[in-house]
Amino acid sequence: MRSGEDSISIWFFVGVSLLVNGLLIACAGIYEFVRPPESPVVLYQVHANVWWGGLLFLAGIIYCLCFAPKRKRVQRQPLKAEER
Repeated sequence: MRSGEDSISIWFFVGVSLLVNGLLIACAGIYEFVRPPESPVVLYQVHANVWWGGLLFLAGIIYCLCFAPKRKRVQRQPLKAEER
C-alpha cells in the first residue's frame, strides 16, 4: 500500500479498537454494578472496570475524531475575467 493522502491512518484503527474495548469493559462493569458478584474482589466498591472502560471509550472517541479519514473536498476554480 502506498503512503499518500488517500490512505487511512493506523491511529484511526487504534481509536476504533479503544472505543470498542472501552464499551465492552464499561458494559461489563455496569452489569457487575447492577448484579454484584457473590464473592467480590478486594476493591469492588471502586468499580474500576466502569472507570477504566469509560476512560478507554473517551480515548477512542478522541482518536477517532482526530484521525478520521478526511473527505476529499472539491476545490473551486477561480473565475476567469470573462466569466465575471
